[in-house]
Amino acid sequence: MTIQRPIRVLVAGLGNMGRSHALAYHNNPGFEIVGLVNRSVVSLPEELGAYTIHPSFETALAELKPDLVSINTYSDSHADYAVAAMESGADVFVEKPLATTVADAERVVAAAKKHGRKLVIGYILRHHPSWMRLIAEARKLGGPYVFRMNLNQQSSGSTWETHKYLMKTTSPIVDCGVHYLDVMLQITDATPVQVRGMGVRLSDEIDTDMYNYGHLQVLFDDKSVGWYEAGWGPMMSETAFFVKDVISPNGCVSIVMDQNAKSDDIDAHTKTSTIRLHWAETGKDGRFAAPDELLNMAGEPGHQELCDLEQAFVLKAIRENLDLDRHMRDAVRSLSVCLAADESVRTGRPVDL
Repeated sequence: MTIQRPIRVLVAGLGNMGRSHALAYHNNPGFEIVGLVNRSVVSLPEELGAYTIHPSFETALAELKPDLVSINTYSDSHADYAVAAMESGADVFVEKPLATTVADAERVVAAAKKHGRKLVIGYILRHHPSWMRLIAEARKLGGPYVFRMNLNQQSSGSTWETHKYLMKTTSPIVDCGVHYLDVMLQITDATPVQVRGMGVRLSDEIDTDMYNYGHLQVLFDDKSVGWYEAGWGPMMSETAFFVKDVISPNGCVSIVMDQNAKSDDIDAHTKTSTIRLHWAETGKDGRFAAPDELLNMAGEPGHQELCDLEQAFVLKAIRENLDLDRHMRDAVRSLSVCLAADESVRTGRPVDL
């Protein structure tokens, strides 16, 4: 039996997601971290303390020649870093969003195809057992669908500082919205045809041309419709901050959130607590033919375990040469919808896709 050598990985960006992905590589014997990249020295978990932090991505890439580059920097650098990594011969994992423009996202996918490299985008919910179950149950119901989704965060302190920095380049409905547009696209095989967006700047601490509350409405060619809402900041309400609801002619499937969950708790962004299934069918007496079913999602992965699962998929994609064409296509398509929504916010007009 041939023992495969570990995949040598360079991790760029040591914010919340970068640290978590670095821990996933550190704890998986299929990977060997050859270096970390961050512009400044940051505090790290004890397990990562022995690795060298390089200030320059370009220098580290040239000197270390990794097999895989993990890009967890701010979104405006994603495309250039990903293309440079693939041109150097490395496979790429890149956090969402893939880029800040559709043209840049398409440029990254084109580079992956040209150089024959694997490109995995950080749609972490694709690796979550509960979200996989939610999508499967929704598909069983059949369309057309109504998608009702949001993720608002009442952020303060360091979380609000991170949000303000993110909003230098990316609005909340783009940064978070790509996850939930991706969920919608996995449930319906229909094509999004139009999106409408609206947004409000609720803080003087962000640039005058940015907004920290946004809402989009998307229409699909099978008559499905969906909305997504995202707001960040100390003024946001904790009421109904997490809505994940899919309705069809045959019933609905919903995530029931723990009533004690807080909107700035990162585990609350993925933990589903309970999935509620409701069937629309009624009997001769007009009453529902079956009671709602509650699927207990106890024991589901936390944030770090989810990052571990995602990077295990990256390892599998590389070693088993998985076909990632649909994965890359969906990433570009979900981003294009969210960027069009951002355009709609700024122009006040619907955008045809």
